[in-house]
Amino acid sequence: MGYDKTTYLAWRRRFQPVPIKLIIVAESPPASRKFFYNPGGEVREQLFDAMMQQLNVSPETKIEGLRKFQAAGLFLVDATYTPVNKGYNDDQRNLVIANDYPALREDLLELTPDRSVPLVLIKVNVVDVLEPRLKADGFRVLNDGIRPPFPGMGNQPKFHKRFEEILRRGGIAITEATTTREGNHS
Repeated sequence: MGYDKTTYLAWRRRFQPVPIKLIIVAESPPASRKFFYNPGGEVREQLFDAMMQQLNVSPETKIEGLRKFQAAGLFLVDATYTPVNKGYNDDQRNLVIANDYPALREDLLELTPDRSVPLVLIKVNVVDVLEPRLKADGFRVLNDGIRPPFPGMGNQPKFHKRFEEILRRGGIAITEATTTREGNHS
């Protein structure tokens, strides 16, 4: 069954912060249709829950959590809008992400035309496939080789440790109401 990228982007736009202080690049919408920006979703969805933990908030509804994410200046985009978490082996998954890179690059350039907004890549294969390309295109990728796993299937502690290390090294502090940049990091 096909996915409607237009619907996803409309949901995403509703919660786009101004200004965007940090862009998080995830793999793809899940085949389960539990899309991060779906306002009708559940607060216990794995990626959403992990992001709320990073903000140290416990929203009652998805909309409340999305508003807090927005207020913090955080924005999540997907490397591809083809759900690759089911029915694809690792090589196929990575090929889809690599082939969709031009669309991701265009999306990111619309969000940060001067490429000044820092990026954090989540999921090991996303880091492996995209970090070199994004850096070569002048984007400010904070990972510096740190590869957080997707925060599911028991990987939540590892995800949080690595995500927090990326933010710390990048001089980024995220909180419910604000996102600040500490120091001058280039």
